[in-house]
Amino acid sequence: MNSVRISARINGSAWSGDVEPRLLLSDFLRSEVGLTGTHVGCEHGVCGACTVQLDGEPVRACLMFAVQIDGHEVTTVEGLAAAAPGEAISVEQLHPVQRALHEAHGLQCGFCTPGILMTAEAFLRENPAPSREEIREAVSGHLCRCTGYHNIVEGVALAAERLAADGPGADRDGDR
Repeated sequence: MNSVRISARINGSAWSGDVEPRLLLSDFLRSEVGLTGTHVGCEHGVCGACTVQLDGEPVRACLMFAVQIDGHEVTTVEGLAAAAPGEAISVEQLHPVQRALHEAHGLQCGFCTPGILMTAEAFLRENPAPSREEIREAVSGHLCRCTGYHNIVEGVALAAERLAADGPGADRDGDR
């Protein structure tokens, strides 16, 4: 099979290379780029573990081909924290949504957490003052076998409160 040349921005850095046309985005991110925070669960787009952002919008990486990111921006869970690639991350460098889920004990095994974080971050950009019911609806596309969702909802609500207190753009322009 012939490879296809693509160029994209991944977590703010330019990436260019050849990929097989049928290579899934989730496999590409994990095996070709080395971003293993994108988890592969069901491989059918149902569980949400593989959720990343394409041009700021959550997408299921197991349902997309890597060639589809050509000319686009991809953000993975590794791109949320304010740290250089490969750098050890301190709690202070975590994105406010990451920090809030951690503090609210919104994770246990952590397998679903990256996808939930990617959805929650995008959701809070669109809806900065959500109700608990709106948060539940926003994360309803993610399957979590460990938490029962209560602490996930509380973590997203805590992140919303903190982001609102910090002002517009704080999560992107200095708090990361």
